[in-house]
Amino acid sequence: MIEPEIRTLPGNLQGQLARITEIFERRRPAEDFVRAPGEPGLDLSTSEAERRAALQREIGELHPADVAYILEALPPEQRLEIWNLVKADQDGEILLEVSDPVRESLLADMDRPEIIAAAEQLDADELAELAEDLPEDVLEELMHRLNAEQRGRVQSAMSWEDDQVGAIMDFDMVTLREDVTLETVLRYLRRLKELPHQTDKLFVVNKDTVLTGVLPIRWLLVNDPAREVREVMAADANTFRPEDDVAEVAQAFERYDLVTAPVVDIEGRLIGRLTIDAMVDVIREESDAEVRERFGLREDEDIFASVWSSLRNRWAWLAINLVTAFIASRVIGVFEDSIHQLVALATLMPIVAGIGGNSGNQTITMIVRALALGRLSLAGARRLLRKELGVALANGVIWGGVIGIVAWLLYDNPALGAVMTAAMVLNLMLAALMGVAIPMTLLRFHRDPAMGSSVMITAITDSGGFFIFLGLATLFLV
Repeated sequence: MIEPEIRTLPGNLQGQLARITEIFERRRPAEDFVRAPGEPGLDLSTSEAERRAALQREIGELHPADVAYILEALPPEQRLEIWNLVKADQDGEILLEVSDPVRESLLADMDRPEIIAAAEQLDADELAELAEDLPEDVLEELMHRLNAEQRGRVQSAMSWEDDQVGAIMDFDMVTLREDVTLETVLRYLRRLKELPHQTDKLFVVNKDTVLTGVLPIRWLLVNDPAREVREVMAADANTFRPEDDVAEVAQAFERYDLVTAPVVDIEGRLIGRLTIDAMVDVIREESDAEVRERFGLREDEDIFASVWSSLRNRWAWLAINLVTAFIASRVIGVFEDSIHQLVALATLMPIVAGIGGNSGNQTITMIVRALALGRLSLAGARRLLRKELGVALANGVIWGGVIGIVAWLLYDNPALGAVMTAAMVLNLMLAALMGVAIPMTLLRFHRDPAMGSSVMITAITDSGGFFIFLGLATLFLV
């Protein structure tokens, strides 16, 4: 009997990272090794060897996903040093786990034989995921090394867009016929070296590989072995098509508590399966992309990327923000005489703009999240707008009244307090209106509803807040 390998994982990955960082920081600077005449020479190779051995001990038993986490958290020079200490049989898995920018930097440090050796460890679906980052000549050689079936699977996965099910489906699965007994199925499973990862059900197909049902493992274990598969299987399984959107499928996995699900073509033939670990990756990537889009980042960015790379990723919306900030400053300039006559306006107007921006971001966050989960459509926008305007009105009256009283007491001016309250109400309602309108408009034009939404709402509530508050003050106070 083969003893299972027991891998001790760190209870705190942050602590593991801290220890690795500490080892790097213990490296003595070159000037420390300058010796005076007659002083015995220092063995630098021993010190370096000990440091590398310490790093090797820290990462030696880590899961590939944990190594990927550590690589992403280290500066480029330290990252490459750790990468060169990684066991060769983990290279492929780690390349799949790291973010795209980090993967590019690691591949750039590898020579052709190293890349081929790492990629050969991967299954067909995993190789397809890595393919777009591989040099063309390397990918061509890898395809030549695959058998016809594997090559067909890789080409099939590569033919789909990144946001389609076909690009992430797994080809490693167990199929069986419905006219065999459960005892036969059990004997067949015992002959396998191991079951594919995340196997919670077996797929039942006919002679034409058309899916006819699924047999959950738990049903296989608790039923009479003499019964046939057709008597026990579930014929109404959740199935997906390769052209389905992965974000919608991930929601279905969450909704139905799925672990795996079959993927079938237009004629119902089984062509692959989806697994929960792939869906978790999709959900995480969707969440990360939503956050980036809201704040105007165009793509995933390595936190230790070069200045030029980060500049290219961030400049566009910063330029737009500069224009909107200039517009806001001109709005203030229009009311310069009013501010000179009543200096209190200069100290109070940021409050109106800031509260409006926060309220608008709250609304946009809720709307974008509802759109991402498929819980909101254009048809429901009017009802949602009425609700958000009602919330803004109530918040404006309550908190605008509070700050209005504070302004009255601070400056002994009840009219100023009333203007402050009115400006707060109006700016919160503007924030609610734009918080709904911005993502819904982007959706109508088939753009990502989160794209730059935080930048746009802040610009509008700043300029609008200044204009409303200073305009009311000019009409009623100056």
